[in-house]
Amino acid sequence: VLGFDYGYSLSEPRMLILWEAQFGDFANGAQVIIDQFITAALDKWQRGSGIVLLLPHGYEGQGPEHSNAYLERYLTLCAEDNIQVCNLTTAAQYFHALRRQLARNIRRPLIVMAPKSLLRHKVAASPVAELVDGRFHAILDDPAAVTKPRRLVLTSGKLYHDLAEGRAAAGADDVAIVRIEQLYPFDDELFRRVVEPYRSATEVVWAQEETKNRGGWSYMFPRLVEHFPEHPIRYVGRVPSASPATGSPRVHKEEQAAIVAESLAR
Repeated sequence: VLGFDYGYSLSEPRMLILWEAQFGDFANGAQVIIDQFITAALDKWQRGSGIVLLLPHGYEGQGPEHSNAYLERYLTLCAEDNIQVCNLTTAAQYFHALRRQLARNIRRPLIVMAPKSLLRHKVAASPVAELVDGRFHAILDDPAAVTKPRRLVLTSGKLYHDLAEGRAAAGADDVAIVRIEQLYPFDDELFRRVVEPYRSATEVVWAQEETKNRGGWSYMFPRLVEHFPEHPIRYVGRVPSASPATGSPRVHKEEQAAIVAESLAR
């Protein structure tokens, strides 16, 4: 089906073609289409496609088989502006990411980590004005306007909402949280402008909910070293694992709480 939809996107470039996996792991059986065509066709055959892959990211305590979106694997396939990889946190961001697929003159495949919980989560809702007058933001600054940061936490995706909730509960108003909504292509200039007010922080943290070998850490680390050569950079997230997630909802919640606590700890 993904092969058919990819071909359809080539023959009808002015249509918005979306292939949605029930969970991200459903894309694993279609990896040959992703590797051979979606990520490589522009370089091999100069064929651009605007197909969108919606991969619900199941890091919500639903077990390893629904946590297989494998963000890190898509990031290893990124080169020469061949695809876009996004991990979005608001309804407006999702809307504008889809809208620009057709609004621009270029066509590039779009990979979206789309957790199902955010479809009904109040904190992910956006006012109508942001849908009508807004635009897509590759990086979202901290709305809390932290003026004297002790720590800068960088993250991507729905973990942001857990971190923001944890920060409010702990009163950690000296922790700034910046969201990387589009991991690739990575906008270095925008990143530099957004993090500039937080350079007085003594520590930079990359926080992710995935295991260390399956999230954005290995992709982001060299970029963080380049932007923060004088700062210690620390990873906070699940340990490397052969399985993408635990099968126990209770253990999942404990792990998630530990990630939030460590990200904010003094």
